[in-house]
Amino acid sequence: MAIIYRAQIRPSKLELIGAWLPGQHWYDGPAEPELTSVGAYRFDDPEGEVGIETILVRIGEAGLLQVPLTYRGAPLDGADDILVGTMEHSVLGRRWVYDATGDPVYLAALAATVVTGGSEAEEVFEGVPRRASVQVRGSGGAGGARTVRPTVVRCIDPAARVPDSPVLTGTWAGQEEPVLLATVERG
Repeated sequence: MAIIYRAQIRPSKLELIGAWLPGQHWYDGPAEPELTSVGAYRFDDPEGEVGIETILVRIGEAGLLQVPLTYRGAPLDGADDILVGTMEHSVLGRRWVYDATGDPVYLAALAATVVTGGSEAEEVFEGVPRRASVQVRGSGGAGGARTVRPTVVRCIDPAARVPDSPVLTGTWAGQEEPVLLATVERG
């Protein structure tokens, strides 16, 4: 269960993402992107220590990007290369924000969701459950694999074909047909 706090966050998540995006090798948009949040979904950290959120952002009128983030109360050792930045959360204090594709907690949660046919975490805001703005579903089917390798789709193409392999798909307001968000390869 993802507990959502009524909090002030500085810088905002979109400001943090907007400053970080231009330095990413897979990003080919403007140097000062205008971002709009399309929606988000969360996974649970079984240990309850790491916040896991994936934000879908639109750049102007064009591209749609998927930005998985992890939020930690202390720096992740050896992870300076995936640090998106830090933010001040009025309830939780300073948070270190990481590109989740390099965070082992996120990768384990993503793989588990895909291979078990799971979905996004339940969100609770001020004690009341609410529906995530993006609903995701794992396809299942990678059971028995000793290791798995998740691959996140960064630049989302709603027209892309969803492969038969183990995948994570998502839907959101205005996108009722499932869209490919991640794949998992068996090891």
